[in-house]
Amino acid sequence: MLVLLMLAVQFIFMLSARIPEVKSVLLPGQGHLFIACNLMIVIAMSLAEMWLRTTDQYHKQAVVGCGFVVSYLMYFVLEPFVDGAQMTLMMPIMISLIYFDQKLLKCLGVFSLLFYAALYFGLERTVLDKPLLEFLLVECVFIVFVVMAQAVIVRAWEVREHLEQLTKSEQGLMVERAISDKLLKIEALTGLYNHKTFHEYLDSLLEQCESNGLRLQLALFDIDNFKRVNDTYGHWVGDLVLKEVAAKVAGQIGLNDFAARYGGEEFAVIFTDKSFQEAYAAAEDMRLAISQMEHPYAGGKPITVSIGLCDYQLGDGKELLFRKTDDALYTAKRSGKNKVVTASQVHGKVTVATYA
Repeated sequence: MLVLLMLAVQFIFMLSARIPEVKSVLLPGQGHLFIACNLMIVIAMSLAEMWLRTTDQYHKQAVVGCGFVVSYLMYFVLEPFVDGAQMTLMMPIMISLIYFDQKLLKCLGVFSLLFYAALYFGLERTVLDKPLLEFLLVECVFIVFVVMAQAVIVRAWEVREHLEQLTKSEQGLMVERAISDKLLKIEALTGLYNHKTFHEYLDSLLEQCESNGLRLQLALFDIDNFKRVNDTYGHWVGDLVLKEVAAKVAGQIGLNDFAARYGGEEFAVIFTDKSFQEAYAAAEDMRLAISQMEHPYAGGKPITVSIGLCDYQLGDGKELLFRKTDDALYTAKRSGKNKVVTASQVHGKVTVATYA
């Protein structure tokens, strides 16, 4: 696109200019140097483009080399007709801004100063008879441009560092917010979700049940004879029992399940994406695993739980689900403890089975 734009501008300039030297470029047998320079520009840009598209190495060197070739060829094309054509020689220095490379900027700046000095004393002064003041002015423009480019690069690095600091600060805030959010949702003693979070999660899941047919079972756990543990061994032992039971429950549930400390010695587990038989088997595994735990600080006596389990039926709603589950838990406690009782066994008048 740059090459086409440059050629189009040159062609329009030659057609519209009234200078005889410019018109002579369009005459047969004239302007061969002008055409050769433009052709070499097209070749240089094409080679650089091919290099960038076909290889993964030395991209910067290819761009720098192409920039030098194109800038000095453009200078030779424009110099006979345009005042201040030396400004095209700034192109190589601009390349350093593409890469934000200070070392490259200094190297290109020094090289451009020396190369233009050789160009001036070898061509412009001897052939074109240009004054020394113009040479000094162009060299000063080179220096000023290098200094400005250096300032741009430094400022870009400062902005980058500032953005990195902001990003780190935002990441830190996000981590703190996540930790705070977790602390608000987690019950401190057991590490399970708290009562409030449990209800929020259950409300959301019940909506999914009603709208998308999600399968859901609710289990309520109650540690058997927990008051006796507190009274006999002290509340610190009771806290240890709560923590160990909670850890066992958390280790037994699946990735899609949800465990919470519902209150006191009572826990709640929501089973999702399971059949009722699978949920019942999971609850029974939890009951058995808890009963097999050892508690030497509590006299070595086993700690057991009673569990009420209810399979959610569409249209029941949250209140009825809890009432059914609570009835099943109450039946498990009243009929011997250390067992799993389902709501269907209670409300369906089915004989309660004991799993001791």
